[in-house]
Amino acid sequence: MKKPLAVYSPRPTKNSSRILVTGSAGFIGFHLAKKLLEEGVDVVGIDNLNDYYDPKLKTDRNKILKSHENYTFLKGDLADEKFITQLFKKFKFDQVCHLAAQAGVRYSIENPAVYIQSNIVGFANLIEATKNAGIRNFVYASSSSVYGNSAKAKFSVKDRTDEPISLYAATKKADELIAYTYNHLFGLNCTGLRFFTVYGPWGRPDMAPFKFTGRIIAGKEIEVYNFGKMKRDFTYIDDIVSGIIAALKRPKGFRVYNLGNNRPVTLNRFIKAIEAACGQKAKIKYLPLQPGDVLKTAADISESKKDLRFSPKIDIEEGMKKFVSWYQEYYL
Repeated sequence: MKKPLAVYSPRPTKNSSRILVTGSAGFIGFHLAKKLLEEGVDVVGIDNLNDYYDPKLKTDRNKILKSHENYTFLKGDLADEKFITQLFKKFKFDQVCHLAAQAGVRYSIENPAVYIQSNIVGFANLIEATKNAGIRNFVYASSSSVYGNSAKAKFSVKDRTDEPISLYAATKKADELIAYTYNHLFGLNCTGLRFFTVYGPWGRPDMAPFKFTGRIIAGKEIEVYNFGKMKRDFTYIDDIVSGIIAALKRPKGFRVYNLGNNRPVTLNRFIKAIEAACGQKAKIKYLPLQPGDVLKTAADISESKKDLRFSPKIDIEEGMKKFVSWYQEYYL
């Protein structure tokens, strides 16, 4: 007889469920963990707090999470099999939400080994431990980068994704294939979420919203690739979190979903939104396309709407107002 599928309750109870969130000090992991904690869920957070970007941002996020009594944090590396084994011996989890990864397209060109260890070895260690522990629900972060330079108007989860143009994208596609195998062999519910250009308060400093905002406020020049003609499906963090929580609540075997705003904008419109939020004009240096960059991302979210009731609400102008407000409060 199969073990009953556990999904978390949104209200605090004595028997509150426990969810493992990897990458809990990262941008998306922090926001997800915070929301779950506020709903009364016991969260165990894992992060290696590496220095890919300023670790202070990670420790400050983590301080907010640690203010919740139902949060437990462990520093560790998912590529360390011994650490993973001890983790699953110490804690009983109802579900696993795997958001930890080495991020960044351009960084993967210069540092491939880091991506193999974190995004493939770490993923394999975690999904194997999840299976061995008898946990039946495994939700993980994929990426819109798996679509490569598709010429389609919108990227569908039914499209081919076997032509990645960066190692980062290749590792995310590999994770989806591993997840498919674990569902096929062991019946593990595996839900992959292809995120589309996530932004918002507490975001990553290596991404355009963060970098452009800081330089515009400081009166410094910003570099805009492909002459500002690239399009991105910028998706506000609160919309992403609602999609992740829906995936945790509605496992359906092996599934992959797009989580995007469904309204891609040019970089030029994006810059105008920052200018409006900052009240300052940008000094712009236009440059050609960089290796590994995708010309356009645009999410077809029909499957996400149907299965997850996913309905993004925040447009780029509103979202950048919220981000700039946080940035000014945190840094200025």
